[in-house]
Amino acid sequence: MAWILLISAGLLETGFAVSLDQSEGFTRPVPTVLFALCAIASFALLNLALRDLPVGTAYAVWTGIGAAGTAIVGMSRWTNPLTRPGSWRSA
Repeated sequence: MAWILLISAGLLETGFAVSLDQSEGFTRPVPTVLFALCAIASFALLNLALRDLPVGTAYAVWTGIGAAGTAIVGMSRWTNPLTRPGSWRSA
């Protein structure tokens, strides 16, 4: 059960990262509310998972799912470029 909670928390981390980007500095109400809801739910589920899992393992999996999910959403939905490290240029 702890792993299901942890995976769900990681997916919600993707949701709050994407919503944070879409909130445009908390100026858009719907993405801002989605960010807050996803963040609270993600941390709550992570907290529950930590009852049965070691913190190092849980945190690594949680951040890994969130980072990978955010990158995948960015590349597929908003066509963020897939580049090798050091190959991008700031605008």
